[in-house]
Amino acid sequence: MSDTLRGALWMLGTVLAFTTMAVSGREVAGTLDTFELMFYRSCIGVLIVLGFIVAQKRWAELRTDYIALHGVRNLFHFTGQNLWFFAVGAIPLAQVFALEFTSPLWVMLLSAVFLGERFTRLRAACACLGFIGILIVARPGTVPLTFGVITAASSAVFFALTIVSTKKLTQNDSVTCILFYLTTIQVVLGLIAAGYDGDIALPDARTLPFVVAVGIGGLVAHFCFTKALSLAPAALMSPIEFARLPAIIVVGWLLYGEHVDVWVIVGGLLIFGANYVNIWATTRSPKVSVTNS
Repeated sequence: MSDTLRGALWMLGTVLAFTTMAVSGREVAGTLDTFELMFYRSCIGVLIVLGFIVAQKRWAELRTDYIALHGVRNLFHFTGQNLWFFAVGAIPLAQVFALEFTSPLWVMLLSAVFLGERFTRLRAACACLGFIGILIVARPGTVPLTFGVITAASSAVFFALTIVSTKKLTQNDSVTCILFYLTTIQVVLGLIAAGYDGDIALPDARTLPFVVAVGIGGLVAHFCFTKALSLAPAALMSPIEFARLPAIIVVGWLLYGEHVDVWVIVGGLLIFGANYVNIWATTRSPKVSVTNS
């Protein structure tokens, strides 16, 4: 099995985990704020990661020469994830995912700057096509531009920054190392953000299972995502997440009775098309390696 195919399978695991997180985040939105949810999620992640490290005796993997990059990477992710969780509770899930899927376009731009990946005229055209899709989904001026739409679109930028910095880290640090610093740094960030007002709400009996699902789902998603990025280029792996859009449309309809606006689908398809062309061009180019870069 090629590295590209193995990376794609890991990305499908990311799709399932993030879909679970979206539903769980929606369920706790009325009880916990996003900072509290991120704090509890990170606490669960720390316990799981430390348990794995102890069981496998992988303490040596925690040494890193890139602690500053870990810190910046997790600040990007913490910001993006809080924006995403807010949007999940504020606007239809399909709209959240459609706007979030602009992240691969940002990855394409940022990878050229920070990872040295090629940025061709075709990729520039794909980026323009994707941004047209954003305008179709959001339709500023024709429908109210809500804060939920703004946070969903903004989260995509921070997720792209997270992806690029993760790809950079995979060139030197192990998945175990990345996940350890992910959970520990974000426990601190979550505690500061959730406790700044001196009041951290506790999950109740109804929301506790969903908080646990968010914690486990987030860790699984990052494990799968980091593994995928260690096997293939960032610009090639990220667009596979588009399988989440049809899945979340069905989930939103079945669980919450959400009726999807046709323009969300049209814009989402346009964004998908832009990323598909980018994948096609990347896989056909003889100058692009499909292994770890």
